[in-house]
Amino acid sequence: MESQLKLNQNPNKYADENKTDFDAVSFMHTVYRLVWTKKEDYLFNDSHFHLTNYIQEGISIDKFLVIMGNKVGRSTLFGIPLQQQWSYQNSGNYSPTYYLQTDAPLYYYSFTDAFIAMQYKSLSKEKQARFDPMITGFNPSDMYAYKHIERVLKTFPGVFTGIGEFSIHKEFVSAKVSGEVASLTNPALDSIMDFAGKVGLVVILHNDMDMPMAKQKTEPVYLNDMRDLLKRHSKTTIIWAHIGLGRIVYPAGYGSDSSTDRPPNHTDIVKSILDDPAYSNVYFDISWDEVAKYIVSSPEIIKKCAELMDQYPDRFLFGTDVVAPPDQKFYMAVYEKYQPLWKALKPETSEKIRKQNYIKLFDAARKKVRAWEAANVKQ
Repeated sequence: MESQLKLNQNPNKYADENKTDFDAVSFMHTVYRLVWTKKEDYLFNDSHFHLTNYIQEGISIDKFLVIMGNKVGRSTLFGIPLQQQWSYQNSGNYSPTYYLQTDAPLYYYSFTDAFIAMQYKSLSKEKQARFDPMITGFNPSDMYAYKHIERVLKTFPGVFTGIGEFSIHKEFVSAKVSGEVASLTNPALDSIMDFAGKVGLVVILHNDMDMPMAKQKTEPVYLNDMRDLLKRHSKTTIIWAHIGLGRIVYPAGYGSDSSTDRPPNHTDIVKSILDDPAYSNVYFDISWDEVAKYIVSSPEIIKKCAELMDQYPDRFLFGTDVVAPPDQKFYMAVYEKYQPLWKALKPETSEKIRKQNYIKLFDAARKKVRAWEAANVKQ
């Protein structure tokens, strides 16, 4: 068991310790067979995972399978639709790997979809069944964006299950993207959502509910436009990533003084969407450690969030939002950070958020997308 744990966490280090010469890929496949034996014992399905980073580098899908081990049943699979430019005029010989490390712009990088498709296609059918690749390499302000999605589906039939994560309003990022700024009211976005609904693609959309460090006692600035978008596309399955939160996009009502006028409350806003039949197509993911920091920030907030999720157990999904993890410990950190929430939830709610809601949404999408491909892709 100890050896298996070492293999799962860091296969290269384990091999070095035992002075074993081996082919890395073959080794990883051996580990896969060792750790993926009791499928019912896994902890979660990952609704939000990036195989590559902002300079289109990361880990192989074989290594990710080893990292998943028997902890994770299934996972979405996508890169990042934006490439960080290395501008010598801005950072000299320093090569940035993250958007906060430079003032240089970001630009849309469509090759990410082909890369993800080829990683997926390199696997056996058994291993492919554990992944749901997503299309991300399109510009949501481009009226031709939906054509890119259609072209990817026709080029790689049998591969993709959805689109996203892609962003409209995102702190620090949106303003750095070259060209036209994406908007919730742009008809280009409507054409993307319409096409996704027609095909059956799941949509993972990042859209901050509010501006960074917004003043309290004010309604989140992007909320009404987001509500309108969701309502316009009631036939499209939409996962609102991170419950609309960000690194410094605080929950509505966050840190407010209870002695003053009552500000909007984030859980009340989410509840109003979940209550409304017009938004029955809308789900929320609680991915990202930056979201976890809000949810587990105090016993009171944990209790409030758990009560909301227990009331709507079918409408939330867990994802890590981890980018190209180096090992299993790094990958599992977000899940572990949510332990206070898992303990506060009813067991059946926890099971749905961690496992069952993923299966329900993505299995339905697989069926619909494969049917669309059968009718629209020439064999």
